[in-house]
Amino acid sequence: MTLTDDLTRLTPQELALVDMLLNPDTIWAPQPGPQLDAYFTEADICFYGGAAGGGKTDLALGLALTAHRRAVIFRRVYPQLKGIIERLKALTYGVGKYNASEHVWRGTLGGKPRVIELESIQHEDDKNNQQGRDRDLHIFDEVVHFSESQVRFVIGWNRTADEAQRTRVLLTGNPPTDPEGEWVIIFFAPWLDEAYRVVLTDPLTGEVLLGENGLPVELGPAQPGELRWFVVDKEGRDLPVISGRPLFVKGVTDQRTGQLMLVQPKSRTFIPARVTDNAYYMKTGYMATLQALPEPLRSQMLEGQFNLKTDDHPWQVIPTAWVEAAQARWTPQRPDEPQSALGVDVAHGGKDKTVLSARYGAWFAEQIALPGTLTPDGDSVAALVMQYREDAAHVFVDATGVGASAYDSLKRLEKIPVTAVVNGAGSKSRDMSGALTFANVRAETYWRLREALDPKKGLDLALPPSRTLKADLCAARWKLTVRGIQVELKEDISARIGRSPDEGDALVMALMTPVVPTELFIPGTYSQPF
Repeated sequence: MTLTDDLTRLTPQELALVDMLLNPDTIWAPQPGPQLDAYFTEADICFYGGAAGGGKTDLALGLALTAHRRAVIFRRVYPQLKGIIERLKALTYGVGKYNASEHVWRGTLGGKPRVIELESIQHEDDKNNQQGRDRDLHIFDEVVHFSESQVRFVIGWNRTADEAQRTRVLLTGNPPTDPEGEWVIIFFAPWLDEAYRVVLTDPLTGEVLLGENGLPVELGPAQPGELRWFVVDKEGRDLPVISGRPLFVKGVTDQRTGQLMLVQPKSRTFIPARVTDNAYYMKTGYMATLQALPEPLRSQMLEGQFNLKTDDHPWQVIPTAWVEAAQARWTPQRPDEPQSALGVDVAHGGKDKTVLSARYGAWFAEQIALPGTLTPDGDSVAALVMQYREDAAHVFVDATGVGASAYDSLKRLEKIPVTAVVNGAGSKSRDMSGALTFANVRAETYWRLREALDPKKGLDLALPPSRTLKADLCAARWKLTVRGIQVELKEDISARIGRSPDEGDALVMALMTPVVPTELFIPGTYSQPF
C-alpha cells in the first residue's frame, strides 16, 4: 500500500490537517477528533466541550491565530483569563507581541496581520462596552458563566468588512453547575435535551409546515456536529427552520421602507469533547484528577453530562428538586374543576413579556406569554385577560409601575374580581411555622409558593414543564433581615440572569387564592377574593 493510497482514505478535514502539519510556518494545528471537527465546522455558532480537558483553550487560540484576522476571547472576570494569556504567549513565542496594558496580542501569521483581544464582561451592563466593535471571531470561554443576554448582545457585532474572511462564534464550557447556566441547555436543546421535539412552522405565516407525506415536519434530537438553523423573530425568540436558505419572518422589516426583508438563518452545532480526546492531557494523569472529583461534578467534568442535577444556591428560595417534582406531576389533561385564579405579570418594556398564568385548583395551565409590544397599555392587557379568564376566577395583576394601568382597566370592567399586587407593600403575615415574618408582599408570595411545593407539607402542585418557568422560580434568593424574610427584587434577578423572570412572577400571583379553603390565604394587603 502506497502513501497515495493512504491519503485517499483521509477525509477533506484530515487532508487539510496534513497540509497544516507539513507547513513549517504552522504554529498550531488541531488534534484529530472533536477538535479537528470543531476547527472546520461550518456552523455560525459552535459550542465545543462539555467535559473538562477536551482542548477548549487550545481550540480557541488556534482558531484566532490561524483562521481569523480579528478575534476576542471573553471570560466573566478578567483574572480568569490568566491561563489563556500564558498559553497564548507560549504559542506565539518570538512571534508578534502581547500588550499587557491593552490586553491585546498583535502579530503576523500566514502572511496576514492578526489581532487577539482578551476581555471580561463581569456585570450585565458591561456588555454595552462591546457595542459596535467588529470582530470576525467571538469566543466565550466557560460560556455557562455568562448570561444569555450578554452573549446574544455581543455576538450581534460578529462581522467583518473582508469578503474573504468568514465569521463565527465559538462557545466553550462544561455543563452548568447552577440553575443560572441552564440557558445554554435551552440554546442548544437539539443536542443537549434528549426529549427535544419541535414541529416546524412557517416564520412568516405561522402555519405548520407539511412534508411530502402530508404530515407535519418535525425535528428531533441532533447528532454531534450536525448543523441546525435558526432565525430570530421580531420579539427576539428563536425559531428553528429547515435550512440555511434566506426567508421572510413576520414583523422583520426594513426600517427605511417598512417592507419585509429576507432573513439569513444562522446555524448552530454542538461538538462534545472529553479528556480522552486530548492526547496531551492523557499523558499527564489529568484523567485521574477528574476521576477523583465527587459526584455529580465528576460526571459533568469527566463525561460532560448535561442531564445531571445542578447545585442550588444556599439562599435559593425554592429548591430546584421541588420545582422538578411539581413539573413531573403535571399532565396535559386539565382537571375537571373551574379556573381558580389568573396571575398577570405585565411587561415592563424592552424584551419583557406579559405572562398569564391560570390555575385550576392545584393544577397550573401552560402559560400564555406575549411580547410586551402587544400589550402597550392597560386596555390591551384587560382584553387579554377577558380572552383567557374562565369561570369566576379572581385576577391578580402586578400593579407595580406600568401594571397599574392594567389594574385600572380591569377595575372598570363589571363583575371582574381583581386585586392589585404591590410587591413592595408591607406584610403582616408569618410563615407556616409562625416564627418568621416577611419584609414585603413579594417575600410573602414567593415563600407561600415555597411552602406549597414542600414535598412533606405542601399541596402537590402540578406545574407545566417549562424550562424557563423552572429557571425563573429557582432564580430568586432570600435573606433574613430585621424586617423578616426578604426576597431578591425582580430588577436584581433580571440584572443577574440577563432577563426578566416574568413566568415565575405570574405563577406566584396565581397562587394567591387558596388551593384548599382556609389554606395559603394571604391577608393584609389583598382583598378577600371569595
